[in-house]
Order: sequence, then structure tokens, then C-alpha cells
Amino acid sequence: MVDTLMSIQIIPQTPQGKNVIPYVDEAIAVIEKSGLNYRVGPLETTIEGDMSELFILIQHINERMVELEVSSVISQVKFYHVPEGISMATLTEKYDDV
Repeated sequence: MVDTLMSIQIIPQTPQGKNVIPYVDEAIAVIEKSGLNYRVGPLETTIEGDMSELFILIQHINERMVELEVSSVISQVKFYHVPEGISMATLTEKYDDV
């Protein structure tokens, strides 16, 4: 059951000060490969899952950044945990028709 929403923003320190967007695209590719439901926003991506798989996903994103030779990564993460279940639609459906 999906009991957690996680929003993540990564800020990689790129080699030679390269543009971060291709690195963010790589992070989103890792999220997509996870098979979890997600929504990309302008400043962060929100993913639905259970807490343990979301923690593993953070690890996979950071491992991908290391593969891409970034010297460091800041991961800003927010969790919303509801043991009875939660979805992004629960929080956004009233705005989706606007």
C-alpha cells in the first residue's frame, strides 16, 4: 500500500560547473525506472510509495550522481506519511481542474 509521499530536489555539484539540468534529468530517469508513481514539478519531484522503498530510491539517485562524477549532492527531501494510505491526488485533485 502507498502510505508515503516524498518530494525530492537534488542539487548536484557538477564537474567543471556544468549545467545541472542533464543531471536532474538523470535523477528523474532513476525515479521513472523505479516504477513508482511520480509527478515532476518545476523545483522538485513527488513520488508515491512506502517509506522503505522511497529511502532506497534516494540511495539509487545518489549512486547515479556518483556514477556521473558529481563531487557532491544536496538532496532536499520531504515526507508525508499516512499509515492508512495516501496519494498525490488526495492532496491536489481540487486544483487539477483549475
